[in-house]
Amino acid sequence: MVGEKYPELDIPSRILLSTGPTNVHPRVMKAMMTPVIGYGEAAFLPVIDGISAMLAEVLQTKESLTMSLSATGSGGVEAGMANLIEPGDTVVIGSYGFFCERMAEMARRQGANVVTVEGEWARPLDPQDLAKELKKHSSIKLVGVVQAETSTGISQPLEEISTLAKEHDALFVVDSVTSLGGSEVAVDAWGIDYVSSASQKCLSCPPGMAPVAISNNALDVIKNRTHEPLSWYLDLSLIANYWGKNHIYHHTVPISMLYAIYEGLRVVLEEGLEARFERHQLNATALRAGLEALGLEIISDKDHRLSQITPVAIPEGVDDAKVRSRLTNHYNIEISRGLGKFAGKIWRIGLMGEASTAGNVMFLLSALEKILPQEGYEVPVGAGVAAASKALSN
Repeated sequence: MVGEKYPELDIPSRILLSTGPTNVHPRVMKAMMTPVIGYGEAAFLPVIDGISAMLAEVLQTKESLTMSLSATGSGGVEAGMANLIEPGDTVVIGSYGFFCERMAEMARRQGANVVTVEGEWARPLDPQDLAKELKKHSSIKLVGVVQAETSTGISQPLEEISTLAKEHDALFVVDSVTSLGGSEVAVDAWGIDYVSSASQKCLSCPPGMAPVAISNNALDVIKNRTHEPLSWYLDLSLIANYWGKNHIYHHTVPISMLYAIYEGLRVVLEEGLEARFERHQLNATALRAGLEALGLEIISDKDHRLSQITPVAIPEGVDDAKVRSRLTNHYNIEISRGLGKFAGKIWRIGLMGEASTAGNVMFLLSALEKILPQEGYEVPVGAGVAAASKALSN
């Protein structure tokens, strides 16, 4: 019997305080139940146009092409590299975390001469270090950075880096996978030529969509390539034809995921960008206060902490996996392990989109107050919740 060999799905519901995906907004789940129709039908095309228009508002751009690629966040970053880089181009990538390194690897696979400006993990890239490196090269195709480095919890300031890129006639490329919808991404004001994000973080949608914005300058570079991009599927000039006025077929788009991001963007704009950014900041501040009251160390640079991700040093003698397992099995809470250089050394706690609530902060702190002593790390009972409550009331 099929039912015995392949049982019906029975997946538990979790409080997702990890680095992604995050909890999906109920309105987004409802939107995904909208009937699937053809990607070229007149009834569906307003969804495409609406997504493009709402992305322009969230990304704060009136000058860039905005669309949502049928890809994850990593696919969005790679699409930028695949279209903007040709073999032999020199690209300069700021490297101060796991996802910075991934961006550099994507560029390398496009045949670029990749130059990395190394920074300290859990600290932002120093623009002066970048400036020194840029002066060494006569021709630079692009400068790439990660705005919200998920592996370290760092928020990278972008304005000065953008200015440096423009001074060297280089495109400015930004990975905003974790920031979009939870922190400001001002494409026009910051001179960003290509920015990509993801649906499963602060937009509170399932994984599978990569919102992007492409400047006119970047579009010109793509249109005037010497050779076609190596990837047909990620060819942004072809995808742009579908997102343009004529909606020319390229591939069968994921209809239900486009319903999802359409509704997710509506939720963002209804809350208001500033109110949404403030909510993420307030809840992150409360979480940090509570963690520090428990004697835990937040490793990210104090002046450049990301609201969405808080990296916490694992106390000596505490078993990383056991704490995460107890949180999941006893409290239904999921947090993330460390990556790269921080593997086994930190926990990464996410407060993004639908999951960024005061209630989730309090529940997690209460759970940690019970779990940590079981691992031999004594904490002052009630101190975490009290400190977070005080931060929320200020």
